[in-house]
This record gives sequence, structure tokens and C-alpha cells, in this order.
Amino acid sequence: MNIDRDEKLKSLEKLAYRLENLIPIPGTELRFGLDAVMGLAPVVGDFMSLIPGGYIMNEARKMGAPNLILARMGLNLATDVVIGLTPVIGDAFDMAWNANTRNVRLLRDHLETQTAHADHSTGGAKFIETAEA
Repeated sequence: MNIDRDEKLKSLEKLAYRLENLIPIPGTELRFGLDAVMGLAPVVGDFMSLIPGGYIMNEARKMGAPNLILARMGLNLATDVVIGLTPVIGDAFDMAWNANTRNVRLLRDHLETQTAHADHSTGGAKFIETAEA
């Protein structure tokens, strides 16, 4: 994977972490993030979570994610918003679903697969041109 893509992917992973796993619940293994906090504001908060989710999807598109991956990402976000609109149940679901983390994982898996295919097609070797004197 090239350095720019790797750095962008790490940035997206940090964003997803902040949105979904930033704050631990003491005495449990559970965590939540800014997405769940935004979701506490009825309707508006759930739709506000589309902004960072859409940003992640747009970056995935720029990084070459195919339409199938983007469609799965969109479905993850839509599920998050639609179920998140349900009072109380939606807030609990939001803590468990982690659409942004799922989406960044889809992107990472795609990019790693692409890198593996590229390495495989060259036999794992990197070609270096040498100048003859």
C-alpha cells in the first residue's frame, strides 16, 4: 500500500474510533463515541452522524473503492440512521453497530486485497532498473 493511502486510512481509522469507541463505560468492556453522543439529540443528532460517515465514504471513493464496497458502506450508514431514530433502542443499537468502524474496515480489506493482488502479479518482487555502464 502506498504511503499516502496508508496515512489517509490511519486518519479514517482514528476518526471512526473517535466517533464510536472514544469513551469507555467504567466497569464494562463497552465503549461509545461522539456518534452516540450526537444521537442523543432526537432526529437531528442521528442525521448529523451522516456528515462524518459521508466523509469516510467519499474518501473511500477517492481511494478507489468499487461501487459494491461503497454500496455496502451506504447500507451500513443507512442502517445506523434508520434504527438510530428509534428512541432508546436506537441509542443502544448505535453503540453496538459502529457503522463507521465497519466502513473503514471494508475499505482497509479492499486496499489490502488490492495490494496483495499487485504483489502476487509481480511474484512478490519489486523490479529495479539498473543502468549499465
